[in-house]
Amino acid sequence: MTPGKPIYLDYNATTPCDPRIVQAMMPYFTEIYGNPSNGLHSLGRAAHYAVDTARQKVAELIGANSGEIIFTSGATESNHLAILGTTYYASESRRKIIASSIEHKAVLEPCKRLVEQGFDLVVAPVTPDGVVDLDFLYQAIDENTFLISVQLANNEIGTIQPIEEVARLARHKGALLHCDAAQAVGKIPVDVSKINPDLLSFSSHKIYGPKGIGALYIRGRSIPIYPLLVGGGQEFGLRAGSLNVPAIVGFGMACEIAKDEMVEESTRLGSYQSYLEASLIDSVSGLRINGYRAPRLPNTTNMTLPNVEADVFLLNLPNLMMSTGAACNTGAVEPSHVLQAIGLSRDQASRSVRVCTGRFTSKEEIIEALDQIYGFFEVKFS
Repeated sequence: MTPGKPIYLDYNATTPCDPRIVQAMMPYFTEIYGNPSNGLHSLGRAAHYAVDTARQKVAELIGANSGEIIFTSGATESNHLAILGTTYYASESRRKIIASSIEHKAVLEPCKRLVEQGFDLVVAPVTPDGVVDLDFLYQAIDENTFLISVQLANNEIGTIQPIEEVARLARHKGALLHCDAAQAVGKIPVDVSKINPDLLSFSSHKIYGPKGIGALYIRGRSIPIYPLLVGGGQEFGLRAGSLNVPAIVGFGMACEIAKDEMVEESTRLGSYQSYLEASLIDSVSGLRINGYRAPRLPNTTNMTLPNVEADVFLLNLPNLMMSTGAACNTGAVEPSHVLQAIGLSRDQASRSVRVCTGRFTSKEEIIEALDQIYGFFEVKFS
């Protein structure tokens, strides 16, 4: 590794596009550029075939059928379609929605919008380890509950949620379960037939595919959803607009690669995580790993630093590309709602840094990152 070369440790924010995926996409920009909605000529049919093939690859990664996959612009749109689209058909007797306190804002904000429409929003707390409180859910989910939204894995601290049990509670009361799986798909095994959500959102750019493309899984495609975008009738009438064929092809390729390489990749990243965290705990007095005792993604470490603001820490380590929280919150004055939800004070949250490794992270980069972190604390406390 070249000394002084920047080290990217922000893979939960976004991933670089895998060169294999870029190569797969290229023909669909300049050679196979037809509109897949037009089957009257060869370019349209070729594009349609490419979309169908990609849809199958996306479905296979999560154990779904291809007809249960709706392409969107990303998990944010998928979340909105799942939450706002289903609640359009909620009866007057079911006006309660439940979301965990550590959901991404792309879930929490549309839920808040529903409050303006007369829904009751219940925010479910999490344990200090960052796992949704199942006892609370058991009491909160009732016959008035229409929709529950609990993520599969948290984007800031990496904690994995007990979705199978949440699904069981939801089914018992006849409520729908939506799961934001943007951070989980491609990193850990996700099988919708086992975890049993009704709706599940995920994105391409979290798994080394292009930005601007994602998917919503709809169980059996039997759940009534009011489309947010209308016009052309694409995506089974649930999402109008000409399909972004190159991006869809890239998304499909990303899912195919993840399916083939996820186990080996996760094992390698998990070994980096263990080494990084053990080294930091042993060498930096007072450092805390958030969510340490809970099941977590193998690539995610969120640490609260001793006596130094996170932004000061990052500004003094310009070659280490990390973040102070969720990427969409960067620069916000308010500390992370996720860290406050697990019991950290505003001061502790403002001293927390997220480290996320990925496909192109090397062991040498982890060692170099640790050396730079050690150097920072040696100077600070010398």
